[in-house]
Amino acid sequence: MADIKLYLPKLLKLEGGFVDDPADPGGATNMGVTLATWRRVGYDKTGDGLITAADIKLLTATDVEMVLQFFYWNRWKADQILNQSVAEILVDWVWGSGRYGIVIPQQILGITPVGNVGPLTISTLNKVDQAKFHSSVHQARVVFIDTICVNNTKLLKFKQGWLNRLNAFPFWP
Repeated sequence: MADIKLYLPKLLKLEGGFVDDPADPGGATNMGVTLATWRRVGYDKTGDGLITAADIKLLTATDVEMVLQFFYWNRWKADQILNQSVAEILVDWVWGSGRYGIVIPQQILGITPVGNVGPLTISTLNKVDQAKFHSSVHQARVVFIDTICVNNTKLLKFKQGWLNRLNAFPFWP
């Protein structure tokens, strides 16, 4: 079974620290946690009564692990995925792109893309050839990234970084 503790260090390395690039639709982000996501957590780290970029500047690796576990890892029910590399590429897609990281893999699996993961998704996923599925997800993410950049040319500056990130998730048995 997949283990979040194996994915977390990779995520932290890929994300780095605080950024607030005006071209990034995610806005102010620290270690990959956006301000919008931190507002969903609801924790005012500065104690000033507001949840702002100042709060996410104070995030720790422990905070990121909590966000990852609750909003992303559990959303994919990744603890039930048999192959670690498959779990990581799937959770990472949800981390970066939300619902698309579930819907598109469900389409690849040939099941109704409902956008949430239930027993059918997990069962089907764990029965398919893991290497082929991983490869299909990788290719679908490339197409997804290309489409995003075609639809919004301001995001072209992020394309190579997104592809490099995707390539940080190779398949292993």
